[in-house]
Amino acid sequence: MSKKDKEMSPISREIVDVDGVYTNEVGHEECLKRGEEFPADLVLGTTEWELTELVYDNHHEGKTDERLIPKKD
Repeated sequence: MSKKDKEMSPISREIVDVDGVYTNEVGHEECLKRGEEFPADLVLGTTEWELTELVYDNHHEGKTDERLIPKKD
């Protein structure tokens, strides 16, 4: 058994560690933020959640940070 096989997916009511889009075992997607609680499914109750897409705030508008542009001496 590999380490990957031994890992458990987060389940409902556990705390989210990483901002992202999570999918539960029936395919329901939720965008969850760090510190929030994984929701329970209305029909199934407690479900497992899998991170399917990372979400991060870029804090810029597609331009290179001015501090990273070399200046002429």
